[in-house]
Amino acid sequence: MISTLAARYSPSLLSILRIYIGLSLLQHGTAKILHFPTVPTFANVEIGSLMGVGGLIELIGGALFILGLFTRPVAFLLSGFTAVAYFMAHAGKSFYPILNGGELAAVYCFVFLYFVFAGPGPLSLDTIREGKTA
Repeated sequence: MISTLAARYSPSLLSILRIYIGLSLLQHGTAKILHFPTVPTFANVEIGSLMGVGGLIELIGGALFILGLFTRPVAFLLSGFTAVAYFMAHAGKSFYPILNGGELAAVYCFVFLYFVFAGPGPLSLDTIREGKTA
């Protein structure tokens, strides 16, 4: 029974995971670039700064990821982006992610890496573009 349920719902759950992760990343971009929601830490982010460029990557990459458009290359880029974020902002504080505050960046990195290989799932623009049925 479990394997039957898994076979039936796993593809859709992959799409749901992609959409949720994309929305989670997108909010970082909207906070930095569009100042919504208002996050005091991001109040003075300039687009030309390192944090501003990161915000653009989160905004554009998050939107593409939600839509499931160019999912594999976008996931590859975002996996590298979040790995760099981890090592630049967190790793120097402590070896352990629980102590350096980098758990989220590390999880994002590996989830995006998973999508490089798994693809977008059936509910995506990539699936429509390729002419597959959802």
